Amino acid sequence: MKFTTDHEWVSLDGDIATVGISAHAAEALGDVVFVETPQVGKTFAKGDSFAVVESVKAASDVYAPVSGEVVEANEALADAPETVNASPEGEGWFAKIKISDASQLDGLMDKAAYDAFLATL
Repeated sequence: MKFTTDHEWVSLDGDIATVGISAHAAEALGDVVFVETPQVGKTFAKGDSFAVVESVKAASDVYAPVSGEVVEANEALADAPETVNASPEGEGWFAKIKISDASQLDGLMDKAAYDAFLATL
């Protein structure tokens, strides 16, 4: 699992990247009440806003950590947005993206680097 400074995570299986928000982000948001996942077939560049998560505290954009095409969206979040809080780095994933440039993963942090980054906040 790799992480961004915007608190997204990526888990790679072949050329498919599963993307969600980190446990830190989910905790900071508080109770998630709505998730807008990206449309299947839509393409995004790294850094594009590709989803929205709303909590009792705020609405936040979720940014694509890699470029590619959405091949699956986590439709279950529409009926159960609280899954993001219960399992942010598991069942609370937002989308699966077929990555177009695997080298973009090189700029992301592993768990130890992300934990060190969080300690600076």
